[in-house]
Amino acid sequence: MSKPTKRSFSFEFKLDAVRRFLGGEAATELAAELGLSSPALLKTWARTYRRDGEDGLRPKPKGRPPRASDSTPGQVSELERLRRENARLQAEVAYLGKLRALREHGQR
Repeated sequence: MSKPTKRSFSFEFKLDAVRRFLGGEAATELAAELGLSSPALLKTWARTYRRDGEDGLRPKPKGRPPRASDSTPGQVSELERLRRENARLQAEVAYLGKLRALREHGQR
């Protein structure tokens, strides 16, 4: 006995099926004719088509989307470089202030 696998359908197949369904054909008969597992699948495609248009039926890319970055890896943007420099200088000022306070406290 073979294990059923998840079928995927092409954009053109989905678009044709949705157009026929929206044209007035019954979902159960159309699903049986096209070999779909359930008429609910056809109704889901139709809902997506109404909401997003044809682009909603197109295949989606697999996996995590690429990281949004203006610069190539290894290059740091000017804004990020300035932020790091600012944080370093703030830490340096805080360190020198505490050092000055310790020296003054030691002289008393």
